[in-house]
Amino acid sequence: MSELGIMRPPMPAHAAQFSITTAGKGTYEITDRCEQVVQLSGIQTGVATIFVQHTSCSLLIFENADPSARTDLHAFFDRLAPEETPYFIHTHEGPDDMPSHLRMALTRTSEVIPVLQGKLALGTWQGVFLFEHRHASHTRNIVVSVLGEN
Repeated sequence: MSELGIMRPPMPAHAAQFSITTAGKGTYEITDRCEQVVQLSGIQTGVATIFVQHTSCSLLIFENADPSARTDLHAFFDRLAPEETPYFIHTHEGPDDMPSHLRMALTRTSEVIPVLQGKLALGTWQGVFLFEHRHASHTRNIVVSVLGEN
């Protein structure tokens, strides 16, 4: 109920989860999978929250037209959080263990994107990417929650 005593119907919400199996370190575009969830929701205007349920990978909205932009991104993060750093203590799972957590902390585990006319309101060259920070293949779980109006 609003301040004026007006009853409002609950705002429609929809959530779905999907998994992506990576082939190790790199970026994997998941825009189409996220768009499918938005379309299934039936929500025309609102927001979509995309969340990855892990601590050694992250999400990015990044250039999706020229793959060289992602190559440069990977090289930058390799220099920013290098492996084989002698002062890292958290290395039980290998030399990429702590750098993977640092790379995740420097990026994001969720993205919030407006939904307009039943679609993610991404720009012309924008895509949603899972950024895998580990060398080994992993199955990553992603939750997409859509809130808005039909």
